[in-house]
Amino acid sequence: MIGVYFSGTGNTKHCLEYLLNLLDKNAVSYSIENENVKNAIQSCDDIVFAYPVYYSYLPKIVDEFVKNNFQLWKGKKIFIIATMGLFSGDGAGCSARLFKKYGAKIVGGLHIKMPDSIGDVKLLKKSLEENRRIVIKANCKIEKTAKRILSGKYTKNGLSLCSRLLGLFGQRLYFRKKTGQYYDRVKIDIEKCISCGLCVSICPMKNITVNESVVRFNGMCTMCYRCFSNCPKQAITIIGRRVYEQSKFEKYR
Repeated sequence: MIGVYFSGTGNTKHCLEYLLNLLDKNAVSYSIENENVKNAIQSCDDIVFAYPVYYSYLPKIVDEFVKNNFQLWKGKKIFIIATMGLFSGDGAGCSARLFKKYGAKIVGGLHIKMPDSIGDVKLLKKSLEENRRIVIKANCKIEKTAKRILSGKYTKNGLSLCSRLLGLFGQRLYFRKKTGQYYDRVKIDIEKCISCGLCVSICPMKNITVNESVVRFNGMCTMCYRCFSNCPKQAITIIGRRVYEQSKFEKYR
């Protein structure tokens, strides 16, 4: 068994690795950004695949990873973890339908609520203690799920027709433009920016460049909020225009 994941601020990585450790202490996890991930997928039939859900759909980077590597999924048994700040409906089902199309068997799905990472929109902001309680509840849910899997029973969160309708009519119909293509409106406060280059080095899309101390975004943002949450000067915003909270999983341990 291996784990494959995409994680912007660490929430999804934690959930995947916590479950893997409970199921198989020898299991290894790979980010989809890892150069060895394709070889790992080819050599293993049992995969736990994890990602955050944006507006009831996959991050664009995850959608493209699954589609561009369609030949890898045939015959694989895949358990899907979808993390979210509030609601997704069929967060796990979104990738499940793609995997099935490419010949994989979906053995189960798990939806996990984690601290919201969209730190420039005030709506879902919670206190540090509230977010820590969310993580504790998430860990309990993962532990229960691991016990079920080890007994041969798999949770099926987000895989039913009802879940698909909830995801479609609850969010996806209204917000599909935000996740159907890469985002191109990332903003930077030039008065705060010190051109340190950290955002350049951690962007999974290589979307950010620094030229003559000027930071530029190149229209390929996958909205993972990694640059936003790690900027030492809080100079970056993505959807909103104000930094309310920089969300990183390490804060909630």
